[in-house]
Amino acid sequence: MKFETPAVSNPIDRMKVVGRAHTRIDGPLKTTGLAPYAYEHHREVENAAYGYAVGAAVAKGRINAIDTVAAKAAPGVIAIVTAADVGKLGKGKFNTVKLLAGPDVDHYHQAVAIVVAETFEQARAAAGLVRVDYARGKGRFDLDAALKTAPLTDADKPGKGEDRVGTFETAFASAPVKLDAEYTTPDHSHAMMEPFASIAAWDGDALTVWTSNQMIDWGRTDLATTLNMPKEKVTFLSPYVGGGFGGKLFLRSDAVLAALGAKAAGRPVKLAMSRPFMANNTTHRPATRQRIRIGAAKDGTITAIAHESGSGDQPNGSPEAAVLQTNLLYAGANRLTSMRLAVLDLPEGNAMRAPGEAPGLMALEIAMDEMAEKLRMDPIAFRVKNDTQVDPKDPKRRFSQRELVRCLTEGAQQFGWSRRNAQPGQVRDGRWLVGMGVASAFRNHMNMTSGARVRLGKDGIVTVETDMTDIGTGSYTIIAQTAAEMMGVPIEAVMVKLGNSAFPVSAGSGGQFGAANVTAGVYAACVKLREAVAQRLGYTSADAVFDGGKVTSGNRSADLRRAASAGELVAEDKIEYGDLDKSWQLSTFGAHFVEVGVDSYTGATRLRRMLAVCASGRIINPTSARSQVIGAMTMGVGSALMEELAVDKRFGFFVNHDLASYEVPVHADIPHQDVIFLEEADDKANPMKAKGIGELGLCGVGAAVANAMYNATGVRLRDYPLTLDKHFDRLPAVA
Repeated sequence: MKFETPAVSNPIDRMKVVGRAHTRIDGPLKTTGLAPYAYEHHREVENAAYGYAVGAAVAKGRINAIDTVAAKAAPGVIAIVTAADVGKLGKGKFNTVKLLAGPDVDHYHQAVAIVVAETFEQARAAAGLVRVDYARGKGRFDLDAALKTAPLTDADKPGKGEDRVGTFETAFASAPVKLDAEYTTPDHSHAMMEPFASIAAWDGDALTVWTSNQMIDWGRTDLATTLNMPKEKVTFLSPYVGGGFGGKLFLRSDAVLAALGAKAAGRPVKLAMSRPFMANNTTHRPATRQRIRIGAAKDGTITAIAHESGSGDQPNGSPEAAVLQTNLLYAGANRLTSMRLAVLDLPEGNAMRAPGEAPGLMALEIAMDEMAEKLRMDPIAFRVKNDTQVDPKDPKRRFSQRELVRCLTEGAQQFGWSRRNAQPGQVRDGRWLVGMGVASAFRNHMNMTSGARVRLGKDGIVTVETDMTDIGTGSYTIIAQTAAEMMGVPIEAVMVKLGNSAFPVSAGSGGQFGAANVTAGVYAACVKLREAVAQRLGYTSADAVFDGGKVTSGNRSADLRRAASAGELVAEDKIEYGDLDKSWQLSTFGAHFVEVGVDSYTGATRLRRMLAVCASGRIINPTSARSQVIGAMTMGVGSALMEELAVDKRFGFFVNHDLASYEVPVHADIPHQDVIFLEEADDKANPMKAKGIGELGLCGVGAAVANAMYNATGVRLRDYPLTLDKHFDRLPAVA
């Protein structure tokens, strides 16, 4: 199905199933432990051996030799595989560095070997006996030092990293009110619950991998490329994923090592990365250094805005695109955005929930508050003053929908913003300094081709097959809702099968593009199935109404299952997009409101209230959408107050590489969270008129917390995380 013109009225608009709150249909399986995650496919895989990865002990250098004699003699050991044993491996499209080191080492804990044994304990013990002789090289681990000579870059156009409209420098110099400030965000870990894990089994020259991966086709393709084998010989399975946040978008070493270990052992091998191994072996959100300059007229009109950011990655890596939202969020005739990418020998940087906008808004939305204070304007009024309904770079290009002002104003009313004291450090509740903060939320919507297969059985059950994954986002449920709405059956009459490379290729789970695109793909397949049903019944498909398990055309009506009485009906299609996203800017918007208390004695910060107001097209399932937003808000609190991968700049690794020392929010850290969805249906986005929501809930949260802390204390912090040591000595005197 081609989507080339705005959506018109269609069966989804009935919203008998879509748009209604439904509990997760996979919930009972997960809460009873019956949903098998990557390491748990015991029924499908018998007699599996256990793999344990050996990681490089240096961050940069070369392997002179690997001594495996003692390890091979250890109890239970079946096989040990190194790069020297397997010959030249390929490198996947989405991998910045190779997943098995040798002879060169690119970063600390890059995999150098897999040990396979009868038990996990035996594999782990033997891995400790592997001796690697390294020639240590000189690495680059200091982002600030590396950025001094880093070139401009662009995520999509290497060598181009500066975007200009008008004459920023002239306009900024002449602006009567100016801000010029620098902000920093640290490296972040995904810290998802389920570790990276895979089970690999060979049948002759065919490979089956049960793994934890967000993007089935990407992973399958890159695994085949890495192993130098035909893609058709690889089956990639990931029906349940215990969290990913972008860390599992791409093939990682667990799948490669399990496959190599299984071939060497002659039997299936299962491998799960240890938590300390994950932080340095897999990807992370790169740290940023951001400079923001804003010039405005005395009435608050922005006349000049610049956002420059620098980050680091391995050679041939990509920047953390922290300036993306600044191109689109606020008006301003004279604009400059740029990115610099430094080469670092730290573990690979890559996508983490809302890459670009999440760290970018952590800086921009503090800057907007700072500028509002200089102008003596309310922070919300300043943002509203500089709203735009068109792309500031291309005024002919309008936003398909843009309800930022409503998000801010309705959120302010709901949150009680009028009670905020604009003078910082004035509100106390006992020993607590209390403040409110706000930040805009922005995340682009991306259209991606997505396919599905739909079956109608003799029993009237509608089965949907797509390689889409469910990473805790509710994919099973919203896909079932879509099929139920289209085919006119209750959601209980729909079976959803996901995460199998034998199914049609979907958009996958990532970039906030999964839900809207995969449901649009299911919509397209259901349109074809409706046509097949009408034809089988002798009805005109254009007139057929599917409702209540029946198909009606004129004065004729029949049970849906009758169409399949002579045999199962099968339809397959995919949603493909034209140029609507070139004519219209497709984005999602929101506003975050936070109230904090800062202990005047200790400097500790505690969240008291949180509210998110989101405008993100049609909400397919309010229950799962709310869960996604409050989860993202929680992640935003972590980014603001505690999360930081600490870099050892001498030896080039992340020191706090486990959940004991990499701190994330727990229940006691999070207050009640309210979420409001504005009623929208974006006909420029897709036939579902829906857009993504899961990453919007993160964007801006960190800045809202920072702004609330400033309002509480009068101390402005620009370096995340906003820990108490950074403001303790500047707090107001204890009352």
